[in-house]
Amino acid sequence: MSLNKVMLIGNVGKDPEVRYLESNPQNPSANAKVASFPLATSERYRDRNGEVRENTEWHNLVLWRNNADVAEKYIHKGSQIFVEGRLRTRQWTDQTGNKRYTTEVVVDTLQLLGKRPDGDQQGQQQGGYQGGYAQQPATPQAAPAPQPQAAPAAPTYQGPLPAAEPSDDLPF
Repeated sequence: MSLNKVMLIGNVGKDPEVRYLESNPQNPSANAKVASFPLATSERYRDRNGEVRENTEWHNLVLWRNNADVAEKYIHKGSQIFVEGRLRTRQWTDQTGNKRYTTEVVVDTLQLLGKRPDGDQQGQQQGGYQGGYAQQPATPQAAPAPQPQAAPAAPTYQGPLPAAEPSDDLPF
């Protein structure tokens, strides 16, 4: 068994670069969209002298199709996001003939964190990107299901407490 899973929360390093890949010349609307951008994750710790140090790691993210749409519309430099995905290493030959490698995170799940930009009026009463990216449901929401009522509390003993026996041998 094997597992290739990455979960990151961080800040976007630059605006997403969005490209379209030609997959079907007869149907241009079927072309795949891909977005890529760096994500910074930071950890803070105290060194031996008690000084606070910060270590920042940069991750290259790749988002396909619907996630690329969301990135193009809502993600900008400085946005805080949560992603889940998997690592992928690619190899290519550069212009000088040297083999090059890059490791990137292919994103499966994307959730926007933090506050909405000031110019975005949609859903301001929520105060943030609650529940992921701002996408309205396609169908009307049903009325919330009735909440079950709490069971009545069990009866409690109201009589006098028994006196402690002097023969108790408690260590405290």
